[in-house]
Amino acid sequence: MTAPRHLDRRSLALAALSTVVEWYDFTLFLYLATVLSRVFFEGHGGVLATLAGFAVAYLMRPVGAMVFGHFGDRHGRRATLLASMALMTVAMLLTAMLPTAAQIGPLAGILLLALRCVMGFAVGGEYTGVVAYLLEGAPVRRRGLVTSLAAATSEIGALLAAGIAALTVTLLPAPALDSWGWRIPFLFGAGLAATILFARAAMHESPEFEASRDAGTLAERPLGHALSKHRAGILRGFAISALGSITYYVGITYVPVYLTSAGSLTEAQALQLATVAALAVIVVTPFVGIASDRWGRRPVLIVLAVLCAGLPCALFRLLAGASSGEALLGAVVLAMLAGGVSAVGAVTTAEQMPAEGRLSGLALGATTATALFGGLTPWLAQVLTERTGSTVAPGVMIAAVALGVLPVLLTMRETRPGKDQGSASALIPVSGDGNGR
Repeated sequence: MTAPRHLDRRSLALAALSTVVEWYDFTLFLYLATVLSRVFFEGHGGVLATLAGFAVAYLMRPVGAMVFGHFGDRHGRRATLLASMALMTVAMLLTAMLPTAAQIGPLAGILLLALRCVMGFAVGGEYTGVVAYLLEGAPVRRRGLVTSLAAATSEIGALLAAGIAALTVTLLPAPALDSWGWRIPFLFGAGLAATILFARAAMHESPEFEASRDAGTLAERPLGHALSKHRAGILRGFAISALGSITYYVGITYVPVYLTSAGSLTEAQALQLATVAALAVIVVTPFVGIASDRWGRRPVLIVLAVLCAGLPCALFRLLAGASSGEALLGAVVLAMLAGGVSAVGAVTTAEQMPAEGRLSGLALGATTATALFGGLTPWLAQVLTERTGSTVAPGVMIAAVALGVLPVLLTMRETRPGKDQGSASALIPVSGDGNGR
């Protein structure tokens, strides 16, 4: 098969920028967890109820990923990305319009959780679709860098969430914040999503998907195809995504909640610190992507896993200290570790299987891991911190997952194009990459 052209920079940029919206919304929910707990879950245990809602919503991500993945593997990446963004726009707008517990009682919390589930369903098809689109449309020798942009731009969304949440909490008095001010960040997110949805209509289809469609090699049943042909790739994707998810959701998005509960910072100070950490991720991510293009996915992931096993306990001890300077250092290093894993993990998980069934395979492996090790872990970290009194409990969680994933990385063959690859995963016939895989 003749290798298809790569996509123009405009289409790649539109795809990468779209992850701004999904990460803006989901990290905003965590950054405003203490505020939302007062607004929607009055009484004792409000923060845990809010974090539990975040976890439940995340369980919808694999469902959405499988539905959108089947559609995208059959009908194209572009249509899938348009549909998921449209659903995200509606979910965020409705969230901003919700009545509070003071207005309608416990029903307010139920409605909030229902909309979180809708958002989780939509996001399930969004990130995997973007990663596949960037991988399939990038120049072969720059796949690591281009695909890492999904992680970098998602952190722009987290940066926006942290910044807008910090401004809202800082500038508004508590009564105004709890009455109507909390709606402002969600209204901004709905407008941002609508803007990107409009711009996304100009995107071209993935050339690798078009090549597969023209060659008649698309799978009739993508989920079944992925399960029957690429089980090992799905499991490797699960392991890599587990590490990326727990480092991101415990090491970045949970940190503001941790700082206000286990640490000594106010809500505003914690969100300001989270903004600085988000900037650190944006800076480090493309460099890790470049490193994976130059030296390979496997060695970069192994180094990051070793660091994730050894550093988080000490870093969370810094976060819990009285010094704001130590807390800043701990948050920035945690964020850089998480950003690095996300950067190289995005391209590596997508390279575990060919275009035929790629979205479905990512849904079964990477997205399922994200639901378990992303959505559940902030809640679990808070429970462990409260019940054990240990300030390093979240760090122990990250280290344990890193140690569990490390054997998978050590035995995994390289997937970077151009390497001398000698494994089944390396020899997967990814259509149109020009390397015979």
